[in-house]
Amino acid sequence: MALDILIQGLPDYAKDLKLNYSTLIGQNTELTPSQLWGSALVSAMATRQPALTQAVMAAAAGHLSGPTMEAVKTAGAIMGMNNIFYRFHHLTKNEKYATMPARLRMNGIRAHGADPVDFELWCLAASAVNGCGKCLDAHEQVLRQKGMTEETILAAVRIAALIHAVGAVLDAEHAPVPEAVTAG
Repeated sequence: MALDILIQGLPDYAKDLKLNYSTLIGQNTELTPSQLWGSALVSAMATRQPALTQAVMAAAAGHLSGPTMEAVKTAGAIMGMNNIFYRFHHLTKNEKYATMPARLRMNGIRAHGADPVDFELWCLAASAVNGCGKCLDAHEQVLRQKGMTEETILAAVRIAALIHAVGAVLDAEHAPVPEAVTAG
């Protein structure tokens, strides 16, 4: 599996990420396969790291149906937009913005075709990577109202944290080194 190879190829300083991958992905007992792989994929999409996203997508394809994969991508697309919009609401001191309509289409939130609880969890995972406190709070509340435990929610956030960290390492390792640094 390309994702396993990508993870094993991480540098030594990322050893903890390798160990966490083994535990969180390989030995997961808290999430269903749909929750696990959907959380991993939506988190990879949020990192914007192409190699990681492609590897997670390929791995997820072995665990998610075609319609579920599309629902995960829908969650990633919508949260990519909403997390910026609602993070602005959260960070600005001008309260008037919260009273104004978003005027952003979000039909996919209702018409995704996946399990509604799983979709909420994927939205939460993307929001964790994208750092939107307002969206995190909203999705966490809905999940709790629908009976999901804090342990299950935190399991998805751990996956989001791991995938984000892997993306950061991959970006750092493949970033071009400025000529001034190599000449010094």
